[in-house]
Amino acid sequence: MSVQQEAPDGEALEVWIDQDLCTGDGICAQYAPEVFELDIDGLAYVKDGDDELLQAVGATTPVPLPLLTDVVDSAKECPGACIHVRRVSDKVEVFGPEAD
Repeated sequence: MSVQQEAPDGEALEVWIDQDLCTGDGICAQYAPEVFELDIDGLAYVKDGDDELLQAVGATTPVPLPLLTDVVDSAKECPGACIHVRRVSDKVEVFGPEAD
């Protein structure tokens, strides 16, 4: 997970969670435990390539290509609509509540 992977269209993607909207259901961690984890506060966070939680507001992590479907499913199924997947190049959201 330390190397940014590319989406099928050739664009590197990153994911972040808006903790203000997180409901703590843990669906994301069930779909992609390599990318998401619930912390002691009951909220979900993304993890870096060393499996460390990134707790800074707006922290992002690369979306590994083998996990793209799981990360996208997490964004689609999230009851809090708090998971955002965007292109690294221009920060345009491609999956999540603000995607077109």
